[in-house]
Amino acid sequence: MRTLMLVPLALLAGAASLAAQAPATPRDSALHALNRLAFGPTPGQVDAVAREGVMRWIDRQLEDHGGRDPVADRRRGEFPLLAMSREELGALFAERVRALAREQMRDSSPTARRPTPRPSDQPYRHLAGNLPQWAVVRATVADRQLAEVMTDFWFNHFNVNAEKGAGRFLVPDYVEHVIRPRALGRFDELLLATAESPAMLFYLDNVQSVVPGFEPRVPLPERLAARRPKGLNENYARELLELHTLGVDGGYTQRDVTEAARILTGWTMQPPRQGGGFTFRARAHDTGAKTVLGVAFPAGRGQDEGKHLIRLLAAHPATMHHVAAKLCVRLVSDEPSDECIDDAVRAWQRSGGEIREVLRAIVRSEAFWAPAARRSKVKSPFEFVVSAVRALGADPDSTPVLGQSVARLGQPLFRQPSPAGYPESQAEWVNSGALLGRMNFAMGLAAGRMPGVHIDLDRLALPTTDHARLLDAIDRQCLSGTMSERSRATILRELADVRDPVQARALAVGLALGGPDFQRQ
Repeated sequence: MRTLMLVPLALLAGAASLAAQAPATPRDSALHALNRLAFGPTPGQVDAVAREGVMRWIDRQLEDHGGRDPVADRRRGEFPLLAMSREELGALFAERVRALAREQMRDSSPTARRPTPRPSDQPYRHLAGNLPQWAVVRATVADRQLAEVMTDFWFNHFNVNAEKGAGRFLVPDYVEHVIRPRALGRFDELLLATAESPAMLFYLDNVQSVVPGFEPRVPLPERLAARRPKGLNENYARELLELHTLGVDGGYTQRDVTEAARILTGWTMQPPRQGGGFTFRARAHDTGAKTVLGVAFPAGRGQDEGKHLIRLLAAHPATMHHVAAKLCVRLVSDEPSDECIDDAVRAWQRSGGEIREVLRAIVRSEAFWAPAARRSKVKSPFEFVVSAVRALGADPDSTPVLGQSVARLGQPLFRQPSPAGYPESQAEWVNSGALLGRMNFAMGLAAGRMPGVHIDLDRLALPTTDHARLLDAIDRQCLSGTMSERSRATILRELADVRDPVQARALAVGLALGGPDFQRQ
């Protein structure tokens, strides 16, 4: 397969221009919508959406069901982590921390033997695979695909890292109860929910931010006193302005960051053993007057100051432009037009920040349906893995293999250390090593070598006696008619010496899914 491995980078550069030359049919439009507003089509879905009417399907996807999906929700019972509340996980986390402290004390003795892992470690081994696999399974099977796309988008926009300390028990609640229910709701409500989320406050160190001179009501033991908050921490305030709302060129100053941090002092979380919920600690709050973006915040307003700041930022024109541009990058083009962004901003202004109305404006814009937009974006590892599983009509279970595959391809879910999240543009995902990894994944998937993923190629009714007819069927069933002549010729050469028809079928499917045509959406 050496010849095939040399093809992807060159073909990726030209696939979009080839697609842009042909006028769109209803089937083309259905495929485009399923690639951008869903995680790719399942077998036969392109034709089904074309028959229903693409805009009618889109309107159904834009309905806000608060994160509920009857199809996906039936699978929740397979993931034990989801049955555990934040309070239960917090208690286990606290016990784990105490157990590790005891181990460290014992391990300091030169004659000590390392103890066996304690049962309280088990939920965190589940967390390492349970939550990412749930994301893959849900994105694969959900009927309300746009809600899943937007859950992925908003988690990335409001990124937190599950590998950091208490994030190990806070992130499941953050995904399921903060992000998912609000993915198609109002932006100001989503922004406030993230601001009050213990996962966010811990990740960006706002739990360490207190008015200078703050002293706890009860003196702390010496070993804890050294780690207690001692003053202002600007990490969350900075990312709130730079990433979550205004954008790096949004017109704020360092002074605004400092004043916003003062406003958010006292926004913190309960100890893990008490559930790790949000709490406002009035004694840690800076009660003085502040000014952010020229708006005065009178002294003594307590927690309401923070809520007022969130509303101010959510309605700011710079926020509308920054977030609308990110949405256009995700759904339309790596370099969206001003017209696309302007359409989204106007919808934001008209609706008061209703996310689904902003999305409606984007998908009704000329930019979304422009020939140049079709197949112009390269899938992220998460999008690639999910779309490949969907293309085969496969049924993944709770085995963590697919979540691990996404991580191996460069996108470990819920473990991005940067608050900026993963990139939405193709430049970060396209290189020879990454594409080789995708090819290897596709080959393993088609050959049935992925534990926990049931593949039944017989259901696709792929012929096995004629290689040309086999590729016709794979193109129609799995690639929705996007296989290029160059890819077809390359795959036929690879099949020439394969005598076993079942092996040839699996090889052809793997090469098609791992090749350059399937990487674009």
